[in-house]
Amino acid sequence: MRFPRPRSLNGLILVGFGLVALPLLLAVVWALVNLDRVAEQSEQLVSTGVAAAENNRRINEQLSSLERVARQYQILKNPDSLQLMTQDLQTFETLLLSMAPLVEEVGATDLAAALGVEARDIVRELSNLNAADATLVAAIARFAPLRQNVDQLTSALTAYVDTKLLALQETARDAQRVSAWQVAALVPGTLILILIFTILVARPIRQIDRAIGQLGESGFSRPIEIKGPTDLQRLGRQLDWLRLRLLELAQEKNKFLRHMSHELKTPLANIREGTELLLDGSVGELQGPQREVTDILRMNGLKLQQLIENLLSFSAWQTKSEILTLSDFELRKQVISIARAQRLALKAANIQLKLEVDDIIVNADQDKIRTVLDNLLSNAVKFTPRGGLITIRAHRLPNSIVLEFGDTGPGIPDSERPRIFEAFFQGASEQGGQVGGTGIGLSVVLECIQAHDGSAELVDSDEFSGAHFRIYIPQQQDVGRQKLAANG
Repeated sequence: MRFPRPRSLNGLILVGFGLVALPLLLAVVWALVNLDRVAEQSEQLVSTGVAAAENNRRINEQLSSLERVARQYQILKNPDSLQLMTQDLQTFETLLLSMAPLVEEVGATDLAAALGVEARDIVRELSNLNAADATLVAAIARFAPLRQNVDQLTSALTAYVDTKLLALQETARDAQRVSAWQVAALVPGTLILILIFTILVARPIRQIDRAIGQLGESGFSRPIEIKGPTDLQRLGRQLDWLRLRLLELAQEKNKFLRHMSHELKTPLANIREGTELLLDGSVGELQGPQREVTDILRMNGLKLQQLIENLLSFSAWQTKSEILTLSDFELRKQVISIARAQRLALKAANIQLKLEVDDIIVNADQDKIRTVLDNLLSNAVKFTPRGGLITIRAHRLPNSIVLEFGDTGPGIPDSERPRIFEAFFQGASEQGGQVGGTGIGLSVVLECIQAHDGSAELVDSDEFSGAHFRIYIPQQQDVGRQKLAANG
């Protein structure tokens, strides 16, 4: 026999919520009722305890005041003391009267009444002007048993409060035990419901999670199929539609990059050829200012060519069509060549370039390493302010080459650090250079280094106030020492 169950995720959630919420709601209602009862009893007990403590204090103070004035009157026998004693007696009786409801609840009404009668008798005997000294002494002596009776009343009130407190504690413990049994009964039912929901929902949810992860990793070739509740199946169909759409957009993007890059290279080649003819003096010798302007044109032409090559390289790597062409070359010469190519940009911004590159030979794809050096130096120039400093370092480790770029620019905000190597990502910081980028320079750097099985990272360093990049290029053998030893 199959039990009917909802076909949609919303239905499953509502049924499960109802099954869990109903006993929980009953337990909560019961707990609230008991909590309200305990709170009410606690409030009454606190009020009673405070009232009892305050009355005990006041009646003891009032009795002490009455006894003190009575002793003064016994000695002085002045009308003022007699008047004060009468006032203290009235206050004492008023206090006993205000305690009547609490005393009645405690069951000490007779004791409180006896206190009032005894106090009045003592004051009456003391107020007799014709009373002998012995009579006055005997009247004063009656204060001792009166104080004992007051202590009995105080003990009765304290014992009553303690009894109420014990009863309240027992009520709270009973409620706690019942709540514990309710929780113990709810736990197995909740675990059973969790198991049911795990079986009915967890599998399609895991399928959706894998599908989203697949899309996030640009895995557009594998179809997406979700089995489970109808609305999750519908979500799976929407994800598959999204997969097809993303695949189409990726193909269109790569096609656009390839076509646009090739279209731009043709007029750019003409511009560069014309600039080189001007610099060579083919159309006449150039004067100093004219040559300076022509150098600027040539430099920006090279910059534009590098941007286009970055676009082509990025598009090629997206289609996984490029391979490495490994060779041995001197890294220091390559760095100096890149620095010379950008000397005008460095000079225009009055930026100093500090080279700390060891004489080492690298086994890598020379064109790609040149692209890495050029992009990192261009990036540093763009973000370094006028009069700043750019440092390039390179040294050998046992199995790799370490290349570092540091500048004195504004640095990279923490919020942008995770995305700096993403294609087409451009941060919010203002650039210091004249020429804007496409946002793929660092992406191309990462692709070039990863093609060599290396790594590129942004380093947290106190040495440079700006950005600090560190590149690792693995080396299979110590070609640097071999070549340098051969040249020596």
